[in-house]
Amino acid sequence: MNFTEFAFHPRIAAGIQAAGYTQPTPIQARALGPALQGRDIMGLAQTGTGKTAAFVLPILQRLIHRSEKSCRALIIAPTRELAQQTHQAIETLGRRTGLRSATVYGGVSIHQQIQNLKRGADIVVACPGRLLDHVGRKSLDLTRIEMLVIDEADQMLDMGFLPDVRRILACLPQQRQNMLFSATMPDEIRTLADNLLKDPVTVQINAAKPADTVQHALFPVAAHLKTPLLFKLLHGNDALSVLVFTRTKHRAKRLGEQLARAGYRSASLQGNLSQNRRQAALDGFRDGTFQILVATDIAARGIDVAKVSHVINYDVPSTTDAYIHRIGRTGRATCSGDAFTLVTEEDGAMVRAIDRVIGHRVERRTLPDFDYRARSQEPDTVRASAPRPRRAAPPSPNPFARKSASGRFAGNSPSYRGGR
Repeated sequence: MNFTEFAFHPRIAAGIQAAGYTQPTPIQARALGPALQGRDIMGLAQTGTGKTAAFVLPILQRLIHRSEKSCRALIIAPTRELAQQTHQAIETLGRRTGLRSATVYGGVSIHQQIQNLKRGADIVVACPGRLLDHVGRKSLDLTRIEMLVIDEADQMLDMGFLPDVRRILACLPQQRQNMLFSATMPDEIRTLADNLLKDPVTVQINAAKPADTVQHALFPVAAHLKTPLLFKLLHGNDALSVLVFTRTKHRAKRLGEQLARAGYRSASLQGNLSQNRRQAALDGFRDGTFQILVATDIAARGIDVAKVSHVINYDVPSTTDAYIHRIGRTGRATCSGDAFTLVTEEDGAMVRAIDRVIGHRVERRTLPDFDYRARSQEPDTVRASAPRPRRAAPPSPNPFARKSASGRFAGNSPSYRGGR
């Protein structure tokens, strides 16, 4: 199957070709047909499966026949980063349609957004809180919405946005096409879907299993030695792009600062950052300025970086769904990736749950030259430029290297140093 089978308007087809799309992903192949027919869609898919195009293309196809200054399609996203990425996808795929898109989210001036909306936007991509601000100011009229998309619905739930979403729904006309996408289906989201969608087509793509292109490893360690172990994993390795997850924003900030002081090209992404600093961290991670990004689950939702080589769970996630979300940032498409998780004795229940969701006992690894009995270590004193072991010492297995068929590590890569 290819995109020509969907008979898109020539201007949309030109945008698809310019974006380099040739064959639709599984969720696109299954969702595009019904969506183009005007059916409501319930999409269950992880991050990185191509779901954005699955709803952007039907929106463009429906709206291209007439462009108006009023908003006719609304896409609700949980985070600013996801809203921006969706807006960029609309601009790329719809570059020759003449349709206009605008973003609405907090953390930036509302007055510039008001000016953008006054100039006219066929499609608005919005976060719930700021969207309600615009509705209250009457700077955005939702009474002519023909298509509604709720993206990452389970994250809306996690961030406490469902009451805002329900208030937004009350402002919309009854007759419209609805599409709801979520990686998981907790009871609250199922209730929302039942109330929102009319005779929907359900498309489920790998909603409960991690990608086969990801290799998993668990690193047992005492809680007070997690930071030194993380530094040991990073030191002496040339990992291209590493995403580190923490449970709290305070820990993400502190760990990012420790890495930077040690000479690594790193940044943190957490809720206390201004929009400009969040965007700078994301842009730097995408273009390679930063090789390590430390983030919380909420801050990382919507991160779309093509080649994340490693995901490291500094803190074990609270659910297996969160684990799948995290590691979904690596091993995308045909690329391979690794998911490392630092686990303590208190994490036993979640470790067993991860084994179940992976389908086998995940490999447990230890580093032979790491002192697991130390009372405490100060990772801030470890510098990226620290000398390598003497040549006479046997090389330590490279945790970032894949194992060969014999079970041995493939080898050691050059020293991973910051600021090169």
